[in-house]
Amino acid sequence: MAKLKISKKISTALIKSLGAGVVPRTGVEYIAVGREKELQSLVQNLDDIAESVAAFRFIIGNYGSGKSFLLQLLRNRALEQGFVVADADLSTERRLAGTNNEGLATYRELMSHLATKTRPDGGALVSILEGWINKIQQEVVKDTNLRPNDDGFDDQVETKIREVVQYMEDLVHGFDFGSVIIAYWRGYRSDNDDLKNAAMRWLRGEFSTKIEAKAALGVRVIIDDDSWYDYIKIFAKFVAEIGYKGLLILVDEAVNLYQISTTVTRDKNYRRLLGMFNDTMQCKAEHLGIFIGGTTKFLEDPNRGLFADQAWRRRTKESRFATQSGVQEYLGPVIRLNPLSETEILTLLQRLTEIHALNFGYEQTLKNSQLKEFVQEIVTRLGAEALLTPGEIVRDFISVLNLLHHNPEINFSELIHGSKFKPTAMGQDLDEDDHAAEFSL
Repeated sequence: MAKLKISKKISTALIKSLGAGVVPRTGVEYIAVGREKELQSLVQNLDDIAESVAAFRFIIGNYGSGKSFLLQLLRNRALEQGFVVADADLSTERRLAGTNNEGLATYRELMSHLATKTRPDGGALVSILEGWINKIQQEVVKDTNLRPNDDGFDDQVETKIREVVQYMEDLVHGFDFGSVIIAYWRGYRSDNDDLKNAAMRWLRGEFSTKIEAKAALGVRVIIDDDSWYDYIKIFAKFVAEIGYKGLLILVDEAVNLYQISTTVTRDKNYRRLLGMFNDTMQCKAEHLGIFIGGTTKFLEDPNRGLFADQAWRRRTKESRFATQSGVQEYLGPVIRLNPLSETEILTLLQRLTEIHALNFGYEQTLKNSQLKEFVQEIVTRLGAEALLTPGEIVRDFISVLNLLHHNPEINFSELIHGSKFKPTAMGQDLDEDDHAAEFSL
């Protein structure tokens, strides 16, 4: 295996994240194992979105199978290619629809996590707008030989801004969106921080009343629980018009919709999701990709999952040809994540061993035979090879590496075979209402 070249910052982030049981934000490509076909399919979606098509995919698997990891891998790839990306985890407070602004809460979360290649950690809304304005100003200088302080310069800039805004006006709520963009520009031009902040608040969905929005910006609508998805579509078209390849929306923990106890509220969320699905499939949205991470029960439970609705069942059920042949389909709306093979797990452990050694500056001593011994011990203790998913073993393995590094006198075999070693039990036997043991790599 070729020696890894990885920065101290990334190796530290990987070790800390994996040791804490969460998916790393950076460096996931160094531990990507066994999901080449799935990732290739998702990257094809990126190419389509860049060509103004929309995409909608479910990434489905049990806890620990790699849903969150694959979404993070897609996020990083999309940022590198010039997309704007926003991600959010659903919860009891953040849904797609509700009676207490749960849908708006999800929109706000997405907007706070808005990221670009130059702002990968989120909070990129201001830099997107100001970067675009600066680009237009440079174009005006080049095209007219006017300088920023010359008479007529600002008028030329506003004309170009309005040319882009006009493309939004044919969409639902597009006129009001454009009015807020113009308001931001005017605040930017006049150094009016109050006007700029008001525009930012509106775009982030932070105005609670229409009266307040009209007083601050002159618009008569606000982003609310019913309309937030319309503004996602507008924003996708907007970022494409100003130079990005499109907008990706990554939504994880969709099992929280399945866990809604009230049938009426759960169905309302499923209908909102269906509307989003239909928009993308029927090309009513442009330059927009929506990727949803959820468990098998969320999709297939006939009583509370999407399959309880015939419309959803018809759209997402596997083809009988795929089920009969036993071959995985990678181009449909649902990507199902199967457990990694033992060989793939061993490759993952090899990479973790090397990253750990590089991070802490020691010569790695564990051999492949010992890694196989660890995998076999996990399989034996958990009781079935079907449970061999990354989430079941990564945190345990990082813990073992930490123990061996700080206690060199400990024998590896004695450590993993000891009676006090209890692997994290997850996978198919985990009740999906039990969040305490969850770890999705």
